[in-house]
Amino acid sequence: MIYLLYDLLLYASALFLVPYYLFRGFRYGKTRRGIRERLGSYEQSFRQLSHGRQVIWVHAVSVGETRAAIPLLKSLRERHPDAFLILSNVTETGREIAAGVSEIDHYIFFPFDLSWVVRKALNIIQPNIIILVETEIWPNFVLEAKRQNIPLVLVNGRISDRSFPRYRMAGKLLEPILDSISVYCMQSEQDSRRIRHLGAPEGRVLVTGNVKFDMQPPQIDATDLDALKYEFRLPVNGRIWVAGSTHDGEETQLIEVYRKLSKVCPELFLVLVPRHPERCLQVQDELFKLGVSATLRSTVATMNSALQPGEVLIVDTLGEMLRLYATADLVFVGGSLVNIGGHNVLEACLLKKPVLYGSHMQNFKAIARLVRAAHAGLQVKDAEDLYRQMRLLLENPDEARRIGDNGHYLLESNRGATQRTIEEIERRISP
Repeated sequence: MIYLLYDLLLYASALFLVPYYLFRGFRYGKTRRGIRERLGSYEQSFRQLSHGRQVIWVHAVSVGETRAAIPLLKSLRERHPDAFLILSNVTETGREIAAGVSEIDHYIFFPFDLSWVVRKALNIIQPNIIILVETEIWPNFVLEAKRQNIPLVLVNGRISDRSFPRYRMAGKLLEPILDSISVYCMQSEQDSRRIRHLGAPEGRVLVTGNVKFDMQPPQIDATDLDALKYEFRLPVNGRIWVAGSTHDGEETQLIEVYRKLSKVCPELFLVLVPRHPERCLQVQDELFKLGVSATLRSTVATMNSALQPGEVLIVDTLGEMLRLYATADLVFVGGSLVNIGGHNVLEACLLKKPVLYGSHMQNFKAIARLVRAAHAGLQVKDAEDLYRQMRLLLENPDEARRIGDNGHYLLESNRGATQRTIEEIERRISP
C-alpha cells in the first residue's frame, strides 16, 4: 500500500516534473529525447547494439558522481571488453560529462521512478548487473530490479550529515528497499555504520574506500600547457587562479578577494567555473555591474588576443575542469564559502595544485579532514581569511608547491578502492 501511495505522489509530481525537464531539456537541446528516456523509451539502434551482449548498467546522478565513477568504468571496460556498458544520469550536466567518457557504449537519462516506467526500462535494457554510485536509491527501481533477479551493487556509498536524518525519517519503510541491494561498498566506517543503522543487512556492508582517490591525471607537458593557455586565451605570463564549482553568493565574494589580491599581485588572473552553467550569464551580468570585465569561455575562440590580468574568464562549458586546473597556480573549490556542503577538492590534488576551500564542507567531511591532516590544502573561514591565505601562497611559491605535492602524495597513499570495489562487483555479475 505504501508503495502505491508513493507511485500516486510521483504521478502528482509529474505534473511539475515533466514541464521542468522539458524546460531544462530545451536549454540543453535535448527536449524530446530527454523526456522519452525518462519515460523508459530508447532508440532502436540502442537495443540492437546491446543485443546478445552482457549489459552492465552504471547509474550516477550528476557531475560529481559521474566523475567519481570514471576509474570504475575504466576498470569495468578492461575486464569486460565485449560487454555493453551503459551510464545513466538524472541531470543534464551529468549527461554532458557522460558524453565524454570513452569507456561507455551508451548514456541515457535515468527513468522516472514510477513503477511502470522502471519496469519498462528494465525489460528493454535487461542488465546483468546494476551499479549505483553514491547512495542513489530509488524505491521502485530497486524493488523492480530485485523482482527481476538483477544484482544491485552500491559503490562509493556515503551517507552525508544532511541526508542521514532524512533517511532515518523513513524508518521501517526503507528495510525492504535496502534488503534488495546485494552489497554495499561504502567509503568510510562512518558511512558503513550509518547504512547499517538504516537497515542494510550487516553481512552485506563493506568499507572499500573512496574511488575518487583512484582518478588518473591527464598527461600535460609544457607544450600542452602553452596550448591550453592559448585555447582559453589566458595571459601567458599571468598567475592563474581557478575557482571551480562556485555557487550563488560566492562569485561576488571571490571578486572582492581578487580585487584586493590584484593590488599585491598585478599579474593575477581569475577563472570562474560556476557549478551550474546556466548561471553563467547571470554571473557575467553581476560582474559587469561591479565594473569587472568578464568573458564567457564559449566566446574566446573569436578573440585574437589573450585576456588580461584584472579581467575574468567565466567557464560556461562542461568537462574542462581538469584542463583548467592544469593551467592554475592556485585553486579554490566552491560550494564551501556558502552553505552548500562543498565539492571534491581531490581533482586539484590530482594535478599537484595548492587547493583552498571554505568552512562548509559537510558533504565532503572525510576528504576535507584527510586533506587538512596531510597539509594538502587550506581550509578558510571566510572571504577575508581566503584573501590572507591566497596572499601567503602567492608570496611564497615554494609553500604553494609543497602543498600541491602533499596533495598528490595523499592520493597515491589512498589508492585501491576501485580494485576492492571491482572484486565485489565481479562476484555478482551474472554471465
